Amino acid sequence: MGDILQKIYDLCGALAGGLILCICMLISAQIGLNAFGRFAPGVLPSTISSYADFSGFMLAGATFLALAHTLRSGGHIRVNLVTARMPLRMQFFAEGFTLLVAGAVVGYATWFMWALVFESIHYGDVSAGIVPIALWIPQSAAACGVGLLWISIMHTFVDLLQANKPILTNSDEV
Repeated sequence: MGDILQKIYDLCGALAGGLILCICMLISAQIGLNAFGRFAPGVLPSTISSYADFSGFMLAGATFLALAHTLRSGGHIRVNLVTARMPLRMQFFAEGFTLLVAGAVVGYATWFMWALVFESIHYGDVSAGIVPIALWIPQSAAACGVGLLWISIMHTFVDLLQANKPILTNSDEV
């Protein structure tokens, strides 16, 4: 099961990278149109409609979809100044407590995000830009990312219990 979850985390990390690449291409195209418009006004449109909305939605999706992959790959910033000086058993309990609190907070955020998605579907909410986008689409990406973060936190907690020793603290991170 852990291998399947890791593949899902990696896939979402790759999707997040793809969304960042799409943002770069969209903004570059907008810059190119602006530059072209200065040299040949009126030949091409000077702006991409709602490009700021699209790039914002893609940024939100990339941010949330990358969370689980970043957690499992050790990319989140951890302050180990205190825990690194604790005895191993105390580190184990500190990590377990931290993962349980994080799981509770992220679990609530997951529930709230999915409630927001369903509310947007129910009311037919759309973005206020020139191109109306159903808000449940970008909200779903964020909700999936937060939900996957919750799964990865619980996955890490299970790994901690199975190892019966601290797994998040490395001596080289102090």
